[in-house]
Amino acid sequence: MCDACYLQFKSGNGQTEKCDYCGKPLISEHKRCLPCRNRNELSFDRAMVLFPYTGKYRKLLASYKFEKNIALGNFFAEKICEEITYNAERGDVLMPSLNFLKDTQLVPVPPRPGKIRKNGWDQVEYLTKLLERGKNISVSRCLKRLPSKSQKELDREMRQSNLRGRIITIRQPPKIAVLLDDVITTGSTLDACAAALKENGAEKVYGLCLFYD
Repeated sequence: MCDACYLQFKSGNGQTEKCDYCGKPLISEHKRCLPCRNRNELSFDRAMVLFPYTGKYRKLLASYKFEKNIALGNFFAEKICEEITYNAERGDVLMPSLNFLKDTQLVPVPPRPGKIRKNGWDQVEYLTKLLERGKNISVSRCLKRLPSKSQKELDREMRQSNLRGRIITIRQPPKIAVLLDDVITTGSTLDACAAALKENGAEKVYGLCLFYD
């Protein structure tokens, strides 16, 4: 991506106010968006998000995820590091500079069984490797997803129950986990992952997503 294109895609970390729970920009609300106020608390402690899943940003993800434009992985990795630094400067309990605090690790959201065989790759895992190898971010691949329907095919209510009990831990999770995923819509996927992590020893679980829908 050239410099001119890079500057077109600005993450939301300059936003004056975001929802203190899901991380989406607020319009007229204060501290928490209306959807988060009107639903039961989810298992993760807070989420951070970078871009809206609309317009040119939607095309950006499509190019990376479906057209396998892997060069965009480096762009996303840089934007994630910017978000990490921004949150660290605000004093959030995540990571100073680009290093996780002690006992904190990045945990990629696991793919559906058969996804890699069908699509040839997993866009979240590829990004995880870039952050692990290129940015020296500590990673724990401690989650596994059992067979279930694709979340994008379901409505809000069905999303909440589709993954219930379908995410399991395959090794001891970190005390503080930062879940990495590409898109957050209802938060159900992060919720199921966070529940599995906390049931098996994690004390805090944060979400870090590229796009919010």
